[in-house]
Amino acid sequence: MTERHADPPADQVVDLNADLGEEVTDDAALLAVVTSANVACGYHAGTLAIMRAVCAEAARLGVAVGAQVSYADRPNFGRVELDVAADTLREQVADQVGTLAGIAVAEGTAVTYVKPHGALYHRTRTDAVQARAVLDGSGSLPVLGMPGELLTAATAAGRRTWLEGFPDRAYDGDRLRPRDQPGALVEDEADIVAHALDLAPRVASLCLHGDSPGAVAHAAAVRRALEEAGWRLRSFAGGD
Repeated sequence: MTERHADPPADQVVDLNADLGEEVTDDAALLAVVTSANVACGYHAGTLAIMRAVCAEAARLGVAVGAQVSYADRPNFGRVELDVAADTLREQVADQVGTLAGIAVAEGTAVTYVKPHGALYHRTRTDAVQARAVLDGSGSLPVLGMPGELLTAATAAGRRTWLEGFPDRAYDGDRLRPRDQPGALVEDEADIVAHALDLAPRVASLCLHGDSPGAVAHAAAVRRALEEAGWRLRSFAGGD
């Protein structure tokens, strides 16, 4: 029996984002599929040269660029929760956003949103102090994420916020299942596509992890399925 999914509302659009510049995937191939790029800013992964290359290709293809800010923890790929003083975290976020913003402008584009990475992403959903530090360090940029303290505080401050969902991750309620638990990563392409179609009506953006096996193929399959189901792919933050 063919599985059915709800038809998208008339003229409905959705964004497809991925983590780039992390030295673990084919950035150029992924940029040809997605509509927004969360670019690593050097604290969990990436280099200035990689940021330049990603921004240049994003500019050429009309893909929106976002700053994927992280704890300063390259050995653990930013996936270990750290207790960082608010002032320190604010300055670290400002440094990351500022670095990427300068590169983006030089390559003909701009940073149009901010999204925390890894442990910082999850910590700022529940920790109001760290959420505020991320907001204070990122100026007035729109914020991409899941419901929690970060988006609540951003909305209260008058900043635009955008909800995202994760087709390649399992959920426990409204939270992503921790990566160290069984079934946390959805690896079957058909399951990822089905999850994407279920999530699309509820979010502004769908995220495919760039460090997942088969990331490019999965992203392409998701995009194809969304378009076949009547969705138009366009970045929430600008670009094509």
